[in-house]
Amino acid sequence: MKQHRIVVLGAGYAGAHVAGTLARRLSPKDVEITVVNAEPEFVQRLRLHQFAAGQEIEAPRLAEVFAGTGVRLRLARVTAVDPERQVVAVADAGGGDEFGYDTLVYALGSHGDSHGVPGVAEHAFDVGTRPSALRLRERLAGLDEGGRVVVVGDGLTGLETATEVAESRPGLSVALVARGELGARLSTGARGHLRRACERLGITVWEHTEVESVEAGRVVCADGTVLASDTTIWAAGFAVGPLAAASGLQVTENGRIVVDRAMRSVSHPNVYAVGDSVLAVGDNGLPLPMSCATAGYTGQQATHAIVARLTGRTMATTKLEYVGNHISLGRRDAILQMVDGEGQAKPTYTGGGKATRFKAVIVWMSLWATSHPTFGLPRRKHRLATAPVTSSTETVAA
Repeated sequence: MKQHRIVVLGAGYAGAHVAGTLARRLSPKDVEITVVNAEPEFVQRLRLHQFAAGQEIEAPRLAEVFAGTGVRLRLARVTAVDPERQVVAVADAGGGDEFGYDTLVYALGSHGDSHGVPGVAEHAFDVGTRPSALRLRERLAGLDEGGRVVVVGDGLTGLETATEVAESRPGLSVALVARGELGARLSTGARGHLRRACERLGITVWEHTEVESVEAGRVVCADGTVLASDTTIWAAGFAVGPLAAASGLQVTENGRIVVDRAMRSVSHPNVYAVGDSVLAVGDNGLPLPMSCATAGYTGQQATHAIVARLTGRTMATTKLEYVGNHISLGRRDAILQMVDGEGQAKPTYTGGGKATRFKAVIVWMSLWATSHPTFGLPRRKHRLATAPVTSSTETVAA
């Protein structure tokens, strides 16, 4: 029987997990698994704000991560996907190439979202990817004492970036621009903790402030306020690239792939989407946020679905839930904020050293699990059915 070709686009938290798990659960006699990734190292996106602030962050080489797993690694940038022909086009230093697939896992993640604000692309920095975080790292390293840094956005990325830069480079003047109240999505106690952390680190907070444009050397706000800035860091959300929409896959208005409960494309059933690339609806009926946790849940569900479809087994289901946020506030402080079934902050929170240690464990576990993609999985490798099952929506555990 001809080998079934599984191609995974992206080797972030979601893609690496899917590729490793499939390699452990499916027989290499029947499947060929290829991972395509632009960077040779695994990027700890959870820690890119630390990397930008000048800290050394471990970046395992993907060739070593997948060594001995049977997963093939192709270092290249994905330039196009043709789901009708079942072909992926890539480009690397040697030029362009394309190859076919039988099952595709789309895990190309996201990048910073400018929201169309003038000047962001030309003058702002971000920590959405390792190359952009490296660019910011080099910029911050070149600032003199008293250099002015403005961080736009008080979501998790903005909060972590502002506090990390302020703690790592106390000689810089750091300002944080929040569109509404600082930490509005946190509980009352957590908001107070966050405000005290900003005061302790000397961060100037501009609340209820909307940025109208970013220019060289300054940030212009809608109310006329002008903030002098030697380095502007844009952390006002994330967006996915245009590749999925251009391919003809059914996507949302913002380009995220529409899938069923199995993470299977509703328009092309041999394509699965995981991580930030997918619009995944949680068990509470609300879209899951772009996060490392969502990458894990969607990746696990897609893996269950692919194994079930290819082997003729019934599909196991993974809980799709959003339970809380872990926010680093430098290296010695953090906030752990749990949420309820509607995604709203619970009244209580955990802060300080205990939350810092908890966040450190989460980060370590994420790195370790990605660096050991087949550890602890069943050694038994399933053989493929004569023909893939046409539906993978069963909910009985395999």
